Amino acid sequence: MRPLFSHPSIQPFLVSAGKVALCLLILSTALFSYRLVADNRDSVRLSAAYIDELGKKYGEDARKRLIAWQNLLDRLANEPEDVKLYEVNKFFNQARFVNDIDHWGKNDYWATPVELLITNGADCEDYSIAKYYTLKELGVPIKKMSIAYVKSLSLNQAHMVLTYYKTPNSVPVVLDNLIGEIEPAPNRRDLKYVYSFNGDNIWVSRKGPRTKLVGTSDRLKLWVKLQSRIKDQQVNAK
Repeated sequence: MRPLFSHPSIQPFLVSAGKVALCLLILSTALFSYRLVADNRDSVRLSAAYIDELGKKYGEDARKRLIAWQNLLDRLANEPEDVKLYEVNKFFNQARFVNDIDHWGKNDYWATPVELLITNGADCEDYSIAKYYTLKELGVPIKKMSIAYVKSLSLNQAHMVLTYYKTPNSVPVVLDNLIGEIEPAPNRRDLKYVYSFNGDNIWVSRKGPRTKLVGTSDRLKLWVKLQSRIKDQQVNAK
C-alpha cells in the first residue's frame, strides 16, 4: 500500500499546507522578534561609548556613576529578587535629594535613571522610577511592582515610593528614599496611599496599594513623557 502522505491525490494539499505552515512560521518568528525589540526599547543598558560620551559632557563623576550602575546590573543579574531589591534600593538612595524647581526649573519633572545619575540629583519620583526600571532590567516582572503616589504624613507633603509584591496576594514591601530599610506596607503608617501605577495599569489606592484597578497607565501624561524620553535615550545608548 502506498503511504498516505505520498499518495498523488493528497500531494497538492500537502504542498499548500506546507506553504501555510512556512508562512505561519515566518510570521510567528517575526512577531516574536518584534516583541523582543519592543520589550527592549526601554532597556537601561548603556554602551561604553555612550557612557564615555555622557562623561565628556557631564564630567568624570557622572561617567563613574553610570559605570557603577551598569556594573550593578551585571553583578545582580543572577541574584534572588530580595537581594536585587536591597541592592538597587541602597544604590539609588545614595543620590542627593533635590526638588524639581531647583533641579530642573519645573514644578514637576520625572527624570530618567540616566538623568538622575548624570546630575546626581533626584526627588521622590525619580528615586522610585530609577529603582523600577533597574529592577525591570534585572528581570523582576512589572506585575510585581508599582510606583505609589502617597502622602507622607510625617512630612505633610506628596511623596512617591516603589512597592513590590512577591506574589499577587502578598503584602507589598516599600522601597523609599526617606528610609534605608525595605518595610512591609502596613508598617509604614506614615504613608497615605492615593494611587499606584506601573507600565501597564493604574490603581486607586486610598486604602492601601492597588485597592481598585481604574485603567491603564498611559493616562498619566508625565509617565508617558518619561517612557518616551527613555526610549529616545536608548536609541543613542547602543
